[in-house]
Parts: sequence; C-alpha cells; structure tokens
Amino acid sequence: MKHFPSLFVAAATVALLSAQGAGAQMSVDPSIESYTPVQGVSGTLKSMGSDTMNNLMTLWAEGFKKFYPNVKIEIEGKGSSTAPPALVAGTAQFGPMSREMKDAERSDFKNEFGYNPSKIATSIDLLAVYVNKDNPVKRLSLKDIDGIFSKTRNSGAKSIDTWGDLGLDGEWTSKPISLYGRNSASGTYGYIKENALGKGDFRDTVKEQPGSSAVVQAVASDKYAIGYSGVGYKTADVRAVPLSKTPSGKAIEAAPENAYTGDYPLSRFLYIYVNAKPGTALDPLRREFLRFVLSKQGQEVAVQDGYFPLTPALVQENKKALGL
Repeated sequence: MKHFPSLFVAAATVALLSAQGAGAQMSVDPSIESYTPVQGVSGTLKSMGSDTMNNLMTLWAEGFKKFYPNVKIEIEGKGSSTAPPALVAGTAQFGPMSREMKDAERSDFKNEFGYNPSKIATSIDLLAVYVNKDNPVKRLSLKDIDGIFSKTRNSGAKSIDTWGDLGLDGEWTSKPISLYGRNSASGTYGYIKENALGKGDFRDTVKEQPGSSAVVQAVASDKYAIGYSGVGYKTADVRAVPLSKTPSGKAIEAAPENAYTGDYPLSRFLYIYVNAKPGTALDPLRREFLRFVLSKQGQEVAVQDGYFPLTPALVQENKKALGL
C-alpha cells in the first residue's frame, strides 16, 4: 500500500464503526487513554501550517485550554509549505502539514539544527473530489482526474474539457468543466499533484481558492464545477465522487469504512511536525499538547471535525517516537 504503513493496516481491524447506516462515522477506540492534566504547564504556543488542519488545530487548542486556561495558543493556517520555514526560524512550535515534508524542507531543517524534524500522525483524511449535488457523474478514475485538472497529463489521459467527455448527456454534454483547487502553498495541492497528476502541472484555468472550505463553497455554487478538498469539509450542497485507481478498477466511496484499508485512492495522514532534539525531553507545554492530541478526547475532536481517528497501535507508536 502506497500511503499507509503495514502497521496501520493491521491495527485498523480494531477500529469501530458506529451503526448509523449511510451516515456512519468512525468511533474512537475505547482503549485509547483519556487525557489527564499535569502540573506546571503554562506559556504560549504558535502553530503555523496547513489550512486543511486549521480548524482541527483550533479545536484541539480549545480542548487543551479547558485543562490549562492560562495557556495562549495562536493558530495560523496558510498552507503546509509555511510550516517548515516557521519551524526553522523558531517562529512556531508546531507545524501542522497535510503532507510529509519534502526532502529539501527536511534538509533545510537539518542544516539549521543538525537533526531531522520530528512528526506525529494525528488523524486520517480522505481527499475528496467534489461535484455539485446535482451533477450525475457516477465515478472517476485517477486518470480521469489527470485529464480534467492537468495540462501535462503524465498518465497519458486524454484532455477532458466538458462533462460530455465523461459520458454525461443532455444539458451536460457541451458544458465546460469548471475547475477549482488550491494554491501551491497548500499540502492538498501538492498531494493531488503527486498522487493524481503524476507530478504534472495543473491547468492554468484552475481557479485557485484560499482555503479548503472555499473550494467546497465554490463547487456548491457552480453547477458545472469540480474541485478537491478534505472530506471533513463536505456539505449537503456537494457530492464526493467515488474514485478508482485505474479506469477499470472498482470505484471506492470516500467513506469511513474505506479510510483504513488503503482502497480509497486518495487517503493520507495529517501530521504535526515539531523541533524535538533527539535524547532531550520536550518542554511540558508542547509535550502535553501532543499528549492531548493523541488522547481519547483529542481523537474525538478529529472525528468531530470530519476526520478519522488513529488506532491504538498508531497512538502508541507516535507516543514512543516522541517520548510521550
């Protein structure tokens, strides 16, 4: 599996689905420990990074401050690419990213500090390809997405310009596909470029939006639109199209039961990067915030915001990596 480690797949068998039919939502495994506060936690935190995770980080901050009311936390989400420079400059203590750091970003960090940045996987996201709720398209492949969004079409896809090119008829036949996406600072932009466009270039006609919710809002208001954003931003006015890895493959819904198997083609972890010197304990403020994220309450926040919680095995793996 390309995106998730084998430990994740094996541990996923313990994940629970609440019985809510089509509205099924992942439940946090009851064996994940609840957060308990400690003494001596105070100060100020700054988070700089992913727009996708902006609301998630805000909710975590609010939950954390219920235990520590005097702690101040500033959240700024302008895109994943803003996280590494902020960590290098020391202007942020946390760098949330909806993708992994690139080699050049890790290199810049290591050149400054002499060791690599540390990260924890906080939750799981499914990147959805959205169309207007009235759009009848039934499925898309990654090759289709390349043909729709890319001007280089590295997959060998044909140029897909109208909804008729995807087999829609009637009023849809000659309607141009209206494209919405993110800007190059976004980890979501980079993820789609890497995993759906074969590292190709986006068309110049993609209307770049300032945030994840803006993409969904644009698609909701444009009947002939298509856009990509995290599944946590889904609304009743858009529809997430089932996706297949190949044109002849099975189309998979962006649904909870497909979050852990790797069958959904655009699955990813959401990360928080930190500057953690090897062999040195984190300061109490950063340590406790990360412990909260990995606690039962923190994972319930992820579910509340439309994402999928970690398994107990992944929680323990993350805690061990940072000495939590």
